[in-house]
This record gives sequence, structure tokens and C-alpha cells, in this order.
Amino acid sequence: MLATKPLRFKEAKVMSNPTSALPLPAMKAPRWQPQPPLRPGPEMAVLKRFNFDCIWRGTVQAGGMGPGSPEMIAHGKGAFRPIMDGTWLVGDFEQDQFVDGKVVITWKAHYVVGWDPRAQEYKITYVDNNGSATLMRGRVEGERFIVETEANAAVQLRLTWTIVRPGQVHWRNECAVNGGSWLLVEEYLCVQR
Repeated sequence: MLATKPLRFKEAKVMSNPTSALPLPAMKAPRWQPQPPLRPGPEMAVLKRFNFDCIWRGTVQAGGMGPGSPEMIAHGKGAFRPIMDGTWLVGDFEQDQFVDGKVVITWKAHYVVGWDPRAQEYKITYVDNNGSATLMRGRVEGERFIVETEANAAVQLRLTWTIVRPGQVHWRNECAVNGGSWLLVEEYLCVQR
């Protein structure tokens, strides 16, 4: 067994400022208030013009799925539903992509969008079965709903829904690599079902 010496602490030095010994005035702690839950506002109602249950047909551009990928015809569907008392909107997408009449890819994605009153913009999460997972921000400009990844991402995505008429939107997806120019990946006419 090791022998140990008792520990001794040095005496604390007293400060020479005579006011340091005066008691501090009692401060009343603010009463905690829970943050009120988010309520859906007109910003969420606006999204119904762009994001609704639909089917679509269109084209994936050659190179749109990566270098060397061929042009593909695509047929898809989307289903939207509100969650958390309407403060968020969930979209689930599924799309078959064809080359020479044969399905070569079935793409699936999950999208959640809501209005952030502090940032005064839409916030979006997006994941798909190709391994994509990203956070995005969105805005409405007249007849268009535009969603983009952050500018500092190596591969940026831009999704644009443009109203053609009630119950129809033109959906365009673009990408930019390392801050380069936007390239068309795919575009569709979405029709309400």
C-alpha cells in the first residue's frame, strides 16, 4: 500500500476592493414560458397550388443520372399529406424510368416542407433511394415554387414547380456542380389525380 500525504489547500487571498464583499442585489429569474406550437399560416396554404397528389410523364435528359447515362422516358406519381397539424407537408414520390421501353430505374423519394417564420423561408428535407439526403430552402416567386440546396454544396439541386393552370404544374429539376451553371436533369407535366 502506498503512503499518501494529506492534501492542503492554500488559503484564498482576499481582494483589496472593499465593495467585493457587499452582497449582490437579488435578481428575479424570468418565469419560463413554453414556446407556443407552430400553427400553419398562409404560407402553407400557398403550397397546395404547387404540391398536390399527381401523376406525371416526362424526360430525364442524357447525362441527367450521371455521366454517360442515356435519355430516359419517365412516368411517376406523387402523394402529399399534411403532418403536425398542417405545419409541414410530406410528399412521397415514385417514378419508373425507361430506356427502349424497359424499366431501368425505379426512383423513390421522401420530401418534407414547412414554413420557417424566423428565417422567412421554406425549409425542406429530401431523401431518396439513390442515396441522396439533403436540406434545402425554398421560396415562392409568383407562379413558381423554387427549392434549392445551400450554395456551398458541391452538387447543388434546384427544383422548380411552375403553375400551368389549376391542377397542373410543370416540374423542372436542375443541378450545378462546384458552383457551375445550372444543367437540366429532368422535366415533367404533373396533373392532379
